[in-house]
Amino acid sequence: MISFEEEVQRTVTFLKAGKTILYPTDTIWGVGCDATNSKACDKVYAAKKRPTNKSLIILVDNADRLADYVVNVPAIAYDLIKAAKRPLSIIYAESKNLARNVSADKSVCIRVVKHDFCQEVIRQLGKPITSTSANLSGQPSAVTYSDITEEMKQSVDYTVQLYHDVLARPKSSTIIRLFEDNTFEIVRN
Repeated sequence: MISFEEEVQRTVTFLKAGKTILYPTDTIWGVGCDATNSKACDKVYAAKKRPTNKSLIILVDNADRLADYVVNVPAIAYDLIKAAKRPLSIIYAESKNLARNVSADKSVCIRVVKHDFCQEVIRQLGKPITSTSANLSGQPSAVTYSDITEEMKQSVDYTVQLYHDVLARPKSSTIIRLFEDNTFEIVRN
C-alpha cells in the first residue's frame, strides 16, 4: 500500500502537470486541479460535463492564504471560519491570482479545508486547488468513493489511492456569501 507521503507527492506531480484529480476532501469526494491553471480548470468542467457559468469552489490550506486570492477579505470571514463547526465555503466579492474560469463572474467561493491530505497537497503545491463534487453535472453527489460512477472515475487523469473506505462527512459544505459591510447570506446550508 502506498504511504501518505508518497501519495501526496504523486498527486502534487499530477497537479503541477495540469492534470485533474479525483480526491477526498473534508466533505465528499471531489474533482480538482490547480486553481491557477485555466486549461486544467477547463478539463474539470469537461470531466463533469458542467456548464462554465457554474463556478468552482477553491480550497486553501489555511486562512492566511485568503488574502492571496481575494481582493478584499472582510474581517468577519476569519471569525466565521474559526467558529464554523462543519466545513464552510465562503463566497467573496472579487478574486485575484486564480484562473479566469474558476468563476462565472468576479466572485470566488473558497473553503479553508480541514483534511490532512488536502492540506498537505495544497501546501506542497503552493497553490489552491479546485473542488467540485465527484459526479456528472446534474446527478446526485457521490457521498463515498464507492458511489462515484465509473464514467466519472474515467474522466479524470488521476484518482487518489487513499481513503477509499473512509467516510469523512457525507455532506457538502455550507456556503455563505459575504458582503463588504460584514453581513452575509446563507446560499446552501
